[in-house]
Amino acid sequence: MSDPNAPRPERPVLNGLVALVGVGLGVGLILAVVALMGSKVLGFGDSEGSAAGEATVRDSMVLPTPVETAVSSGPLITLNTEDPDAESTDASDGASDDASDEESEESEDPEESESPDAGDISLQAVDSSVSSGERIYFSGVYPGGEGAILWLQRWQDGAWADFPASVGVTNGTFSSYVFTGVSGVNRFRVIDRDSGTVSNEIRVQVG
Repeated sequence: MSDPNAPRPERPVLNGLVALVGVGLGVGLILAVVALMGSKVLGFGDSEGSAAGEATVRDSMVLPTPVETAVSSGPLITLNTEDPDAESTDASDGASDDASDEESEESEDPEESESPDAGDISLQAVDSSVSSGERIYFSGVYPGGEGAILWLQRWQDGAWADFPASVGVTNGTFSSYVFTGVSGVNRFRVIDRDSGTVSNEIRVQVG
């Protein structure tokens, strides 16, 4: 019988194999951890996951059933079929109507547009009303009456009476002023005593 307390013989070969296997496992484990971490850092796992997600989305896509649509039987484009010559004719007719209306309006008021004829005296007052004792300014034109002396007349007692004022014609025009203390509406006119030509009358409110 062997002594249990006797020292066991050493097994160097077995011990070396065990140590080698242990080192290999440790190195393999370390390499696996490093590879896993590297794949996560480089994004290999995310790309695979996204690719898988896209594949799932593509696989689950549903296309609608095609439905026939109603086709309009009318024309798709509308053309202007009006005659351009007719439009231009209508425009010219409207312009001619406007021109004729303007001519008729001008012909209705010949007194405003026409100037006095030669030999006629046109008289006008500067103001239609003045205070008592204020100057009454008047002016006028007398074509063909160059150098003539015009005498002022006032209507009183139912007739034209001479007023103590006269004015000369220069370059076919004349102008002057008078005073009067007669209140109310005063009517004046001028007369060329040499030719007997009289002007229109003017009315001025005094007072």
